[in-house]
Amino acid sequence: MSSSPLSKKRRLSGTETKTGSHCSSSNSVRTDLSHTPANGMAKNGNDAEIDEGLYSRQLYVLGHDAMKRMQNANVLISGMRGLGVEIAKNVILGGVRSVTVHDQGVAEWRDLSSQFYLREEDLDKNRAEVSQPRLAELNNYVPVTAYTGALTEDYLTKFQVVVLTNSPIEEQKHLGEFCHNKGIKLIVADTRGLFGQLFCDFGEDMIVYDTNGEQPLSAMISMITKDNPGVVTCLDEARHGFENGDHVTFTEVQGMTELNGCQPVEIKVLGPYTFSICDTTGFSDYVRGGIVSQVKMPKKISFKSICSSMAEPEFIMTDFAKFDRPGQLHIGFQAIHAFQKKHNRLPVPWNQADGDELLTLAKEVNSAQTGSAKVEQLDEAVIKKMSYVAAGDLSPVNAFIGGVAAQEVMKASTGKFMPVMQWLYFDALECLPEDGDLLTETECKPRSCRYDGQIAVFGTKLQDVLANQRYFLVGAGAIGCELLKNFAMMGLAGGNGEVIVTDMDTIEKSNLNRQFLFRPSDVTKMKSDTAAAAVKQMNPSITITGHQNRVGPDTERVYDDDFFESLDGVANALDNVDARMYMDRRCVYYRKPLLESGTLGTKGNVQVVIPFLTESYSSSQDPPEKSIPICTLKNFPNAIEHTLQWARDEFEGLFKQSPENAMQYLTDPKFMERTLKLPGAQPVEVLEAVYKTMVTDCPHSWADCVAWARNHWQCQYSNNIRQLLHNFPPNQLTSSGAPFWSGPKRCPHPLEFSTSNDLHMDYVVAGANLFAQTYGLPGSTDRAGVIKILQEVKVPTFIPRSGVKIHVSDQELQNSNSSVDDSKLEELKSQLPSVESFQYKLSPIDFEKDDDTNFHMDFIVAASNLRAENYDIPPADRHKSKLIAGKIIPAIATTTAAVVGLVCLELIKIVQGHKKLESYKNGFMNLALPFFAFSEPIAAPKHKYYEIDWTLWDRFEVTGLQSNGDEMTLRQFLDYFKNEHKLEITMLSQGVSMLYSFFMPGTKLKERLDLPMTEIVTKVSKKKLGKHVKALVFELCCNDLSDEDVEVPYVRYTIR
Repeated sequence: MSSSPLSKKRRLSGTETKTGSHCSSSNSVRTDLSHTPANGMAKNGNDAEIDEGLYSRQLYVLGHDAMKRMQNANVLISGMRGLGVEIAKNVILGGVRSVTVHDQGVAEWRDLSSQFYLREEDLDKNRAEVSQPRLAELNNYVPVTAYTGALTEDYLTKFQVVVLTNSPIEEQKHLGEFCHNKGIKLIVADTRGLFGQLFCDFGEDMIVYDTNGEQPLSAMISMITKDNPGVVTCLDEARHGFENGDHVTFTEVQGMTELNGCQPVEIKVLGPYTFSICDTTGFSDYVRGGIVSQVKMPKKISFKSICSSMAEPEFIMTDFAKFDRPGQLHIGFQAIHAFQKKHNRLPVPWNQADGDELLTLAKEVNSAQTGSAKVEQLDEAVIKKMSYVAAGDLSPVNAFIGGVAAQEVMKASTGKFMPVMQWLYFDALECLPEDGDLLTETECKPRSCRYDGQIAVFGTKLQDVLANQRYFLVGAGAIGCELLKNFAMMGLAGGNGEVIVTDMDTIEKSNLNRQFLFRPSDVTKMKSDTAAAAVKQMNPSITITGHQNRVGPDTERVYDDDFFESLDGVANALDNVDARMYMDRRCVYYRKPLLESGTLGTKGNVQVVIPFLTESYSSSQDPPEKSIPICTLKNFPNAIEHTLQWARDEFEGLFKQSPENAMQYLTDPKFMERTLKLPGAQPVEVLEAVYKTMVTDCPHSWADCVAWARNHWQCQYSNNIRQLLHNFPPNQLTSSGAPFWSGPKRCPHPLEFSTSNDLHMDYVVAGANLFAQTYGLPGSTDRAGVIKILQEVKVPTFIPRSGVKIHVSDQELQNSNSSVDDSKLEELKSQLPSVESFQYKLSPIDFEKDDDTNFHMDFIVAASNLRAENYDIPPADRHKSKLIAGKIIPAIATTTAAVVGLVCLELIKIVQGHKKLESYKNGFMNLALPFFAFSEPIAAPKHKYYEIDWTLWDRFEVTGLQSNGDEMTLRQFLDYFKNEHKLEITMLSQGVSMLYSFFMPGTKLKERLDLPMTEIVTKVSKKKLGKHVKALVFELCCNDLSDEDVEVPYVRYTIR
C-alpha cells in the first residue's frame, strides 16, 4: 500500500459559503476542504500534483497530460435522479476540478430504484442536497457543491462542461444554444425505462489530441529507397501495424540521416511490412538501421448545436442488428417530451390509451421534420413500448448511459479520445417477456415502494422472483462494487434470497479511484465485508454475506455440491483468466448461469453463459500473449520492455528465489533429493545459488550488503557486457558477411560506476536494502553513509575470458543441453554448511509494486534503466516502469460502470427465464473510439454419437451405489456402458489419474476389475475423498459397435 490515504475533516455549512465559482446566491451546500492534504493536491488546478497513488490505474488510461487538463474543468451536472448521480459518481472519481450537482426536485419513491445515494428517509428532500455529502466522500480532491436554484445563462458561465439529465426539451434547446455560442461543452443524457439517449456538443473547434488511446506503434527498419515517394521496409519480425494517413518520425537511421528527428511525415501503407513516405531523392543513401515511430497528431472536429443537430442528426450505432432504431428513438424521445409538456406527466406504465396517444404525437413530430431526422416509416410497436416503459427508471440502463456520458465529460475536458458524434441511442427491449405478452397496467402501477421505477417496466412478479434469488458474486473489486450497487437497486436478494460475495483481497489506496464502495478509512480492511456493508446502506433489505476465500480446488469444501446446487446463478468479477476458467467449469458442472465481464482501460466486454443454450466461457480462448525470447532478455534487448522484464527476473532471482531455495535447504529434509532430480544443469545452478546465499554472499553487516550491491552492479553493467563484447566485438560479421550487431541486435557498451551518478546510487541503495531484508539485517537510506562505505569497497578487476559460450538464439540454447558434471555436484554438496551452523533467518521478498517505501520499484527502475543505458535504449520513468514490470491492467470507473450496466440487463433476462438465444446479448465496447458491438451468444456446439446429439452441458449420470448397498466395481462400470449405451470404454480417467486403459498390464487390470470405483480412485490418486464430495467426474474414451472411436460426454458418478 502506498503512502497512507488522505483523510479530511468535513464541514457542512448550512446555507451558503462564499467561495467564488462554486456557489450562487441560491441555497447551496458545499463540502469544505478544511486543510490541504500533504501533497497539495486539493488545489486541483494547473500547478497541482497528481496523486499517483490514488489515480495510478486511471493514469494508465488517460495519461498525465489529459489528467492535468481534466483538473481544470468545473463540471455542472443537472438532475440528481439515478442517471445524474451515476454520471456525477464517475466524474468525481475521475478527478475534475469541481462538480456542482443541481436539482430543483425532491426525492420520490420511483427514484430509489436507481438513485443509490437516496434512502427512504430522504423522501421529499431535495435530491441534490441529499446526494452532495455522499458524493463528496468519493474523492477528497474534488469539491462537490449542491445547487438548487434556476439554471440561468449567467450561472452556466462558471462551468467548462454542462451535463443535463432529466431536463425538458425546451431547456435542452435554450441552454444548448447558449452553451454552443459561449464555448461551454454540453452533454445531454436521458433514460426512459429500457431506452437511453446521449447527445454531445463540444463546439465548432474541438481539438482531439488522441483519437483512440492506443500506444504509438514503432518498428525497426531494414530498407529505405531513394524515390518519390520513398518506400520504407520494416524488419519482417512483426507487421508494422500502421494505417493510411498515420504520421511517423524516425530515429537511429544510418546513412539517410535527414530523416532522423524529422517533422511528422504522413504515410501511405503499401503492405504489412512496407509503406511510402515523402520524396527521398535528395537525401543521402540509406546504409542500415533505424526506428520508425508513430506520432499522434491533433485532430480538429466540429459539432453542430443541439437545434441544428436535432434536425440533421448524426448517429453512433450501438447495435448493428437494430440499424434503423436510432432514427425511430430520435423521434420517440421528442414525442415523450411533447406528451410530458401536454399532460405534465409521463405516459402511465403499460396504459394502452397513452400508448396510442404517444404514437399519434410521434407521427406529428415526424411529419413536422424537414431534415434528415424524418423517418419513412415509424416502427409503431417500438414507439408504443417507449410509452409503456417511459415512466420506468432502471439501474442497469442508467449505469450504461451514465458510464458512457461520464467518459464524454472526460473527453470534453481533456481532448483525449474521440467524442460521440453527436447522438447515441440505446435500448434493451429484449429484457421484456419473450412471449410478447403485454404486461398489465395493474401489475405495473406504483406501489409506493423503493422498486416502483422497476415495477413500472416489469411488474411486481419479477420483483418477487428477484427478491428470492441466491447469487454468488466472485470478486469485490471494481466490477464487483458496481454489480453490488445494481443488485441492491434492483432488489436482488431483497427477500428470502441471498448474495454471497467472496474476495480474499484487502483494500488499497489505488482501489479508491474506481471501487466506489470504499473510502480512505477502509484501506487495509477486507473488500468483501466493506462492500457488503456499503450496499446494505443503499438498500437495507438486501441479504448479503461476505467471504474471504479464493475460489479454486482448495475451497471446494466450502463451495461444495450443496452450496452450488442452492444457487440461482453466478456473477464473475475477476481479474485473471485462470479463476474465470475455473468458475466457468463449476457453472457448467452444476448447470448454473454465469455472467462474465471484464475491462481493460476503455475497452469492456460482457459474456452470458446459459445452461443448455450457449457455449461456455472456456469454449473460446484468446491467443496466448507473446513472450520475450530468453536470448533477447539475456543478451540482446532492444526495447524498454525487455530491460524491465530482465530487471523483474533479476528481482525474483536475487531476493525471492535464492533465499527461498536456501530456506528449503535449511528446513525441508527432502530438498536435496528433489533438487538432484531436476533436469539438465538445474541441480548445479540451484546448489550454487544456495552456496552463494549461505556462504560466499552471506553478509554480517550493512556495509557487507552495500559491498554486495556494488559488486553486483559491476558484474551486471560492466563485466558481463565486456564479456559479451569480447565474444562478439562491435565490428563482428556473421557467416553471411552482414554486421552481427544490426537489426534487432543493439551493440552495448559497459558503464563506469560513479557515486555522483544518481541512477548508480539508486541501484546500490535499493539493492543493498533488499539484500539486507532477506537476511533480517537493518538497512539504511543515508546516501552519504553509503558513499563512505563504497569508498572502502574493493571491486576485483575483470578480464574477459575466452571459451565462454553465449547463446545467440533460443534454438541454440535448447540444443546446447548442458550435461551435469557429477564431480561438481558432489563438491557442492560437501561444501554446503550444516543446518545448525547457519544463524540467519532468511525471508524471501514478494514483489509489491504499489508501496513506494519498500525499495521494490526503486530497484526495478534503476536495474532496468541502467541496462537500457548499456544498450542505448531510451529509459522509462517510474510510472511507465510500474505499468510494464507490475503487469498493471489500466482501469477507469466509466468503463466498469457501463459494462456492469449491460451485465445486469442480462441478469434480468436470466431471472425471467428467457429461453431464446437471440434474446441474450454478448457485448463489446471501446469508449475511446467510441465503438459498441452486440451479438447473440454462440450456441453450445453440438456433438453426436450414434443418433444422440449432445453438448458441453450434457453428461452420463451413473449412480455408484447399487440396490444391494454395494458400490459398483470397475467391471460393472464397463459392462454398464456396454449394455446401456452400446459403448466400449477404451480409457477411463478421473482428473489426472488414469483408472483404466485397454493397454494396461494384465496383472494390474486383474487387481482393479473387481475393486469398487472409489477405491481405485483413492489408490491411483493417493488422495482420500473428502466428506463433501458427493460425486466424481470421469472422462471416457470410447469405441462404438463398429470399433470407431467416438466423442462422448463426461460421467457424473454419484457416490453419496
